[in-house]
Amino acid sequence: MRFLPDRFVIFMICAVILALLFPGWGAADGPLHLGAVTAFGIGLVFFLHGANLAPEKLAMGLRNWRAHLLIQMTTFVVFPALGLLLYFGLQDVLPDVLRLGFFFLAALSSTVSSSVAMTGLAKGNIPVAVFNATLSGLIGLVLTPAMVSLVSKAEIGDFSLIAAMSDIAMTLLAPFAAGQLLRRFLVRRLEQHKSLLTLLDRGVILLIVFTSFATSTKGGIWSEFSLAQFAVTGALVLLLLAFALTVTTQCARLAGLPREDEAAVVFCGSTKSLANGAPIAQILFAGSASLGPIMLPLMLYHQFQLMACAVIAQRYSRTPDTPRTG
Repeated sequence: MRFLPDRFVIFMICAVILALLFPGWGAADGPLHLGAVTAFGIGLVFFLHGANLAPEKLAMGLRNWRAHLLIQMTTFVVFPALGLLLYFGLQDVLPDVLRLGFFFLAALSSTVSSSVAMTGLAKGNIPVAVFNATLSGLIGLVLTPAMVSLVSKAEIGDFSLIAAMSDIAMTLLAPFAAGQLLRRFLVRRLEQHKSLLTLLDRGVILLIVFTSFATSTKGGIWSEFSLAQFAVTGALVLLLLAFALTVTTQCARLAGLPREDEAAVVFCGSTKSLANGAPIAQILFAGSASLGPIMLPLMLYHQFQLMACAVIAQRYSRTPDTPRTG
């Protein structure tokens, strides 16, 4: 089975290359006014996501509390704790903005589409995946800015959590809520044009990546880093992903979950959302030349998680279910 985001990865690499070559055109305050275009695109995407979410889907797996607890604890407790360890433990190894990028990655919610798709490929419990991926995304809109505020003041300057939450509410939550209110008028059209929503979603992410890296290039931020620091960043991202996959797998087995639930825990608990992370970063660190480096660990993690999870999902699909007792 061919995993579609492979093409998206190529487009994202191209966006980074274009940003490095033409930083003046891609900067948020450049002649194309991509800052305003990106803000509009983000609002539109979250409006359509709100209209596309069926509330009844969230009720399909409510009783499976052990799987829910494992996923949300991994996402919002284990990951942030590890992010703090990396942030304070790598002061002599990585620049401040890259360390902040690791913590931002750790504080993010799980993916939605990728984790559900991987759970389906693994023949896992899709209702559990849908419930937790959606719940994680909604929690992350509130909790991620709050956690980032704990460490970001030193690297970004004055950081107002109230202002950040207000921006998140206006840019992300308000369009999402409006989409929910208008869902009954739009749901049929959205079901007929699901591919267009996917294209818009990924197009906005590419635009955010382009403007972020162009702004950083224009500000000369990349000249402050060495090749060795970039290599260390890539290696740490791989180690973080390996740790997350191992912890979620072992915890699911210790909890006695069947294979279907274990698959949902692994793919929802170990993945991090670029779809939510890019817009949140755009709001939290708006106008900062450090936005590109802050997003770098997330972008690398996104590529690695797609490749690793695709292999693991296929392995799950060939494994018969063996119910376990806790």
